[in-house]
Amino acid sequence: MTIIEIPAGWPADEDAARDVQRELRGRLVLGESGPPPGEGHVTGLDVAYDDERDLVAAAAVVLDARTLDVVEEATAVGRVSFPYVPGLLAFREIPTVLAALGALTADPGLLVCDGYGLAHPRRFGLASHLGVLTGRPSIGVAKNPFTFTYDRPGGARGDSAPLLADGEEVGRALRTQAGVKPVYVSVGHRVSLDNACAHTLFLSPRYRVPETTRHADSLCRKALKEAQDSLGTV
Repeated sequence: MTIIEIPAGWPADEDAARDVQRELRGRLVLGESGPPPGEGHVTGLDVAYDDERDLVAAAAVVLDARTLDVVEEATAVGRVSFPYVPGLLAFREIPTVLAALGALTADPGLLVCDGYGLAHPRRFGLASHLGVLTGRPSIGVAKNPFTFTYDRPGGARGDSAPLLADGEEVGRALRTQAGVKPVYVSVGHRVSLDNACAHTLFLSPRYRVPETTRHADSLCRKALKEAQDSLGTV
């Protein structure tokens, strides 16, 4: 089993990581609508951690955007590349996520992250970070609220409410299933917020979270378990 090591020159402290965030944020593209739902490919990305072994397992699962069938999947296991610091979580996992993405042979299309994009204290969460680094359209669909205020959306599928940070709409709380808790959608890169919400609904025909996230979550947990078994008991 190959373990992805921390890249040379990777930020080692909060100040260095924030400097990188500021530089990359200047490359964000927010004026594009992005690909339409149901066309091409969509790729779900997720990670699982083993803090005792200092490991992170990443999964990238490509789906046919129309049928939601799995086209290809890939995993990678790496070292956790940064301490746990709220607002800088992307730095813990990006090298391993990029390795999983790089192992794909299919065009990933739209990247769907289990996390945030603009709905972030510095408007640059994981979805934005990965979008800028790869140049691909990306969105964040998170399961839990983070650093914003919002009103509860209506109870019907498709109802939404703005996520507000300092009066700015940085995303939406979106009801993907009637009577079920909302998910929290934000733009990553090269996608409009309206389109990000439309993709999220299209990808969530039966469950609260998108099929991209469901597949990637299962796969990264499986990859972590295999890595743990390979390494044996701590």
